[in-house]
Amino acid sequence: MLDRKRIAVVMPAYNAAETLRRTFAEIPRGIVDDIILTDDASADSTVALAAELGIHTIRHDRNRGYGGNQKTCYAAALARGADIVVMLHPDYQYTPRLITAMAAMLTSGQFDAVLASRILGRGALKGGMPVYKYIANRGLTLVENLLLGIKLSEYHTGYRGWTREVLERLPLLACSDDFVFDNQMIVQALQFGFRIGEISCPTKYFPEASSIGFARSVTYGLGVLRTALDFRLHRMGVMSAAIFEDSAGLRLAGLGQALDVRPDEGENDRQELDDHEPP
Repeated sequence: MLDRKRIAVVMPAYNAAETLRRTFAEIPRGIVDDIILTDDASADSTVALAAELGIHTIRHDRNRGYGGNQKTCYAAALARGADIVVMLHPDYQYTPRLITAMAAMLTSGQFDAVLASRILGRGALKGGMPVYKYIANRGLTLVENLLLGIKLSEYHTGYRGWTREVLERLPLLACSDDFVFDNQMIVQALQFGFRIGEISCPTKYFPEASSIGFARSVTYGLGVLRTALDFRLHRMGVMSAAIFEDSAGLRLAGLGQALDVRPDEGENDRQELDDHEPP
């Protein structure tokens, strides 16, 4: 707990058995009240290891995609009473030691969302980011800053934190279940007037760390550009995009109720999420 706010860390996992233990070991237990892992039908021992570590675990019966995984993560955190939610990849690419600083930015009342930027500070290239990904990151960020009318150092980090108010308000069920979900969520936050801050974050690229290939990166990049353009056209009144609809039916509340998870459950609880639940 920090500033009387309940802090949750959520980890969207897929085949993370090789790196989960290292990631979990560095989570600052002094302020983190709840740790939730959603396993997206991994083929390895991620679920068994999470149970061994005492992590509250939800397992998808089928792979629902990176965005679909996050929807479950955030819905579960809200249902278990989180005031602040930090998403951390369990692949050890981002340092968990920044969770305290990120949570403090959110509990301060100055920000509603915080992004851990690989571009600020020491830089992503020193951490092993492939050159083509770095160039694409900078190019996409430049275009997005122009179309969105703000200035962020990057939009593509997988390490971010949100207040409960943001997660309850955004129509996240309208977002993609694929990787572009990350970007759509940021743009939604801008559309709904939430304040976004950034913090410098070193990154590590190594064989065990998850990373999408070139073809998926191209698909993601095109999705990013479309999201930014949709935002600009929506603001101009030229078109209406579903991801910007202020609709209660597109919020996470229904999914959280279907999960039926509570903050007083045992540490070793595990839940299966099958096709009878909302997507």
